[in-house]
Amino acid sequence: MSPPPEPTLETTLDTFTLNQVQLLLAEKRTALATLRTGIAIFAFPLSVLSVLITTSKMYRINEVLHWLIPLLLLNLALIVLAVYLIVRAIRRFRHYDERIEAFKKRSKQLADLIG
Repeated sequence: MSPPPEPTLETTLDTFTLNQVQLLLAEKRTALATLRTGIAIFAFPLSVLSVLITTSKMYRINEVLHWLIPLLLLNLALIVLAVYLIVRAIRRFRHYDERIEAFKKRSKQLADLIG
């Protein structure tokens, strides 16, 4: 049996580049998970508000105002959190796409592999 060939600078660089792209793709998946979480958090206040509007004939707002104001403030806080998560995820997603495109421009093999 012959010993394995010595790694050349080109194969080492290709392996290193491929590892960097894999890391960027993992970060991109994390950004997508953050986006999914933001959308889920955004849906909760909307569903609570729709239930309140649907059942609004069953109560008088003046009588439940002490419950309604904290609930609406909590919903507002959740909406702000959701918007923050969504915007952050989209910005990170675009950033990772730009970095991957830069790697694809540098390496023809990588461009063929990723598409």
